[in-house]
Amino acid sequence: MPAIVVLGAQWGDEGKGKATDLLATTDQIDFVVRTSGGHNAGHTIVINGEKYATHLLPSGILTPGATSVIANGVVVSPEALFRELDGLSERGVELAELKVSANAHVIASYHATIDKVSERFLGKNLIGTTGRGIGPAYADKVNRVGVRIADLFDESILRQKIEAALDVRNHLLTKVYNRRAIEVEAIVEELLAYADRLEPMVCDTSLLLNNALDAGRTVLFEGAQATMLDVDHGTYPFVTSSNPVAGGVCVGAGVGPTRIDRVIGVIKAYTTRVGSGPFPTELFDADGLKLQELGGEIGVSTGRTRRCGWYDAVVARYASRVNGLTEFFLTKLDILDAWDRIPVCVAYEVDGQRVDEMPMTQTEFHHAKPIYDYFEGWRTDISGCRTFEDLPKNAQIYVKALEELSGAKIWGVGVGPGREQTIVVHP
Repeated sequence: MPAIVVLGAQWGDEGKGKATDLLATTDQIDFVVRTSGGHNAGHTIVINGEKYATHLLPSGILTPGATSVIANGVVVSPEALFRELDGLSERGVELAELKVSANAHVIASYHATIDKVSERFLGKNLIGTTGRGIGPAYADKVNRVGVRIADLFDESILRQKIEAALDVRNHLLTKVYNRRAIEVEAIVEELLAYADRLEPMVCDTSLLLNNALDAGRTVLFEGAQATMLDVDHGTYPFVTSSNPVAGGVCVGAGVGPTRIDRVIGVIKAYTTRVGSGPFPTELFDADGLKLQELGGEIGVSTGRTRRCGWYDAVVARYASRVNGLTEFFLTKLDILDAWDRIPVCVAYEVDGQRVDEMPMTQTEFHHAKPIYDYFEGWRTDISGCRTFEDLPKNAQIYVKALEELSGAKIWGVGVGPGREQTIVVHP
């Protein structure tokens, strides 16, 4: 049975939860795994007309019979984790089993404090973070002053690690940001309060997942954020603090690259991004506002309005290359029902030259101007279509053109938010 990776092929918010949910309901998925990021992610799933949002939790938490896993590459806010679990339980949702890696790093309240004050300090040069402490937690991890989940079960070690972390952080808060120092004991008490509830969930998730694959179980690795937000391969510095590309899955879950069978890139039929940074096809006109409105383009985790633009095949080809995609899952095709003519960016113009692949430098990408091909719209509601042949001819032409331009086959197409509103193009 396969190990499948589902990840974002743009700047996030592509509908990864829908693709994951489709896999979990059409195949027997035994484990659904988050491998990077924190509660800055957001997946929306609609089941029987009910909308559910997951942030830190894998979307598999809504699939009875599957085991959800928060792996070692994730940074975990215990407060956010339990708030999310409790919120779903209060809605009467039957939750799947959850396992949390002992080696996952902890987001404490001081990480969020540092995140917010440093963003304000940057002024007009801000990155556009969520302010939830993700970046500072990863910084502590790399600086080797991080706190891991396992440390919550040894008060002595926990106190030592908090002291080491705050020794530097408090100098920054008091001497640079003119803020009050954070007390070690307050943070120790904050984190110890979660230990008893958390302990039954904690295990060696790398061993768990490798044993599952050895036993022929199906493991779905669910990406957070997206390719263009990867700290190495995205639009740096306007990126997240982890590696949401396919290669990061192996590091973030403790499985080898030879275990991966499929890598599915989720991509919208147009493009959006949240926060700062270059965005070649961004629209500042009525079409951009129309995409925002029809697409409901508000961030699941942040509540921020998403910037909108036309489909960018250069970004799609780049995502296909750096992730080794075996296929795409195309979402929100139905949003384009309202256009007579639909532009697709097929290349860029940079300093008067045509560029067909991702520009090498930040300066070149910042100045890239989209070169468009145009496709006839279909001007009819496709939300009820269930096979590729059901789609209007112009919609079929659009999907096939994106497939040819983007570097991998299109496995499925979303034509609405519901679990059932999905077309399988290549079974």
